[in-house]
Amino acid sequence: MVATAARLAPRFAGRAAAHDDAGDFPTADFDDLRQAGLLGVLVPPRLGGVGAGFAEYAAVAYELAQGNGATALVFNMHASVTGAMAAVDDGLAEALGIPPAALAARDTLLRAAADGAFYAVAMSERGAGSRLSQLATIYEPVPGGFRITGAKTFVSGAGYADGYLVAARHADDQQVVSQFLVPADAAGLSVERSWDSLGMRATRSDDLHLAVTVPASALLGGVEGLALAVAQLAPHWLVASYAAVYVGVAQAAVTAAAAHVSERGLGRLPAVRARLGRADAAVAAAHQVVREAARRVDAAPGDPETNRWVWRAKLLAGTTASEVTASLLEAAGTSASRRGHPLERLFRDARCGSLQPATSDVCADWLGVAVLGGDPDADAAAPRW
Repeated sequence: MVATAARLAPRFAGRAAAHDDAGDFPTADFDDLRQAGLLGVLVPPRLGGVGAGFAEYAAVAYELAQGNGATALVFNMHASVTGAMAAVDDGLAEALGIPPAALAARDTLLRAAADGAFYAVAMSERGAGSRLSQLATIYEPVPGGFRITGAKTFVSGAGYADGYLVAARHADDQQVVSQFLVPADAAGLSVERSWDSLGMRATRSDDLHLAVTVPASALLGGVEGLALAVAQLAPHWLVASYAAVYVGVAQAAVTAAAAHVSERGLGRLPAVRARLGRADAAVAAAHQVVREAARRVDAAPGDPETNRWVWRAKLLAGTTASEVTASLLEAAGTSASRRGHPLERLFRDARCGSLQPATSDVCADWLGVAVLGGDPDADAAAPRW
């Protein structure tokens, strides 16, 4: 799968500028991902997938991002849904009290992903960001299922996905946060085309409006109130899965800058070479941290030390991508800042890395509390989730 992603990356790169300029969703890229079987990379083999772990997913995302960061970022959202569902083994299911019917529903969703279904994440909201405990979207039980009402923002792939992972709070007890897989054709679901951003323009991260009724099988895990516990115990799909994408974008910037510098004969300048050298070292270091975090997730998911590496990976990926692309754009000169130049697009895409939840400031604060011996998930003025 990693070799397949590396093979697809140049194809994605050839389309990236046009998608970015128009703000169009990279439909052809997702056709390629579907045909290559990458939408099922995290689905267990018994359900028709590849059965990869988190480390292999991170390696795939890193390669894809060197072609088109926006494509890789949307792919990450799909992977965070399928990966989280696939990680629920029999032992964890028993510990969480997940009933057999919910496991059967999960298998149906995963089998569909292996067959090419694409899932998006509808978590963030205006005024709340991705903090699950602050969501305004609510749900309430109704005969045969649940009624979900609210609005989501930054829904990458909105209007193109086959289903949406929707987070909502219970209407009567808002300490209870649950997640639902809402089909794209559900009555009362609509997309508002609102996305016109600095970077990652081709993700089509539009708004999603919900006034839908879903069957009981749409409740992920079959048990209400699991969302907050899962976010704290195993944050890698909500935090570190972005990291590989942004390190891939940073590596693409190093490659693009080297090509530009060579073409313009700027490599004779020591200051330019120094910027390239620092960028190379910074990206390699961030990539190693991402790989170590991913290795630990596969070996000991949810372990406190694993989670520290998860937060480190997101922090370093976001800050490194932003700082490296800014430095390389200066090294390349004004001509590289023109619209349509790869470095100009990569600079804008990379700038989004520190802004995506958990933001770099939130990651740094989480790690700072941990260094001081506190509980990073509880010892903060504002809730992490």
